[in-house]
Amino acid sequence: MVLGCSAAFTDLLLPGPEEPVVNVAVVFGGTSYPLHIRSRLSPQSFLDMPLEIHPITVIVNNTNPSTLLTQICDILASHKIHGIVFEDNVGTEAVAQILDFISSQTQVPVISISGGSAVVLTPKEPGSAFLQLGVSIEQQIQVIFKVLEEYDWGSFAVITSLYPGYNIFLDVIRSFTDASYFGWELQEVLTFEMSQEQSSSRTQRLLRQIDAQVLIVYCSREEAEYLFSMAEQAGLVGPGYVWIVPSLTVGNMEVPPASFPVGLISVVTESWKLSLRQKVRDGVAIIAMAAASFFRAHGYLPEVGRDCWTPARATTTNTSFYR
Repeated sequence: MVLGCSAAFTDLLLPGPEEPVVNVAVVFGGTSYPLHIRSRLSPQSFLDMPLEIHPITVIVNNTNPSTLLTQICDILASHKIHGIVFEDNVGTEAVAQILDFISSQTQVPVISISGGSAVVLTPKEPGSAFLQLGVSIEQQIQVIFKVLEEYDWGSFAVITSLYPGYNIFLDVIRSFTDASYFGWELQEVLTFEMSQEQSSSRTQRLLRQIDAQVLIVYCSREEAEYLFSMAEQAGLVGPGYVWIVPSLTVGNMEVPPASFPVGLISVVTESWKLSLRQKVRDGVAIIAMAAASFFRAHGYLPEVGRDCWTPARATTTNTSFYR
């Protein structure tokens, strides 16, 4: 499954002398980024866009809620921002929840291109203009069941942590097994807290209760490291066992944890092959296309420069721009 946006804009008209400038904040929110990344983004980096792009690069080295809220709100207060492109390497959906909240309060479009901020949220906050270039849990489960059907793995167990969204994951799994003609057998559902603070003997005892050889997992990357180390000790890793996980669990494809079993099956998109620069261009292109479409229809761009603490009122103009 591939979800993404094409960056081929060679057939679009280049901006004219009287066309507006689109200010895009490109926010890198992760643990570390090379300092020279600031110099990579300039108006010359986006000359093939339909309108002139003025990128404002911001590096947020700390993505805890208060820091992220403060820095993004500072950007919106100090610049006339038409949209935000956000990238992170955190791997937790908490970042996505913050961005969704900011967009709903300010009505500023936020495009998440990778990381935890791209873990698809459903539903989003009312009035939010938060777009995530990722795949939803429902879409990933569809792919998982296609794999199960292809290899005739009709009997399986599901293991989840208490990670946010686990109940949606289970509901979608059950809806597939109940509505399908295939005759699925959901042998067992096991949900428990996965952390080093938990009793190892209790966790292994729970895992040894599982008779299925095909196991579908929903949890975070850190929780998966703990789970697979416990599963190995419980004798559930190796020949004869198949583990399937969504993209959330795998996280960074380039550096898989040592505890992940060989042959682990995961649902990922082709976006992991793209460079950071290409992902940024895709995100900026979405905002540029929306702005150009609005400008052609109305002859101007909506007012920008909003305050996080004063929620913007929804208008027909803004709705057209965000759509």
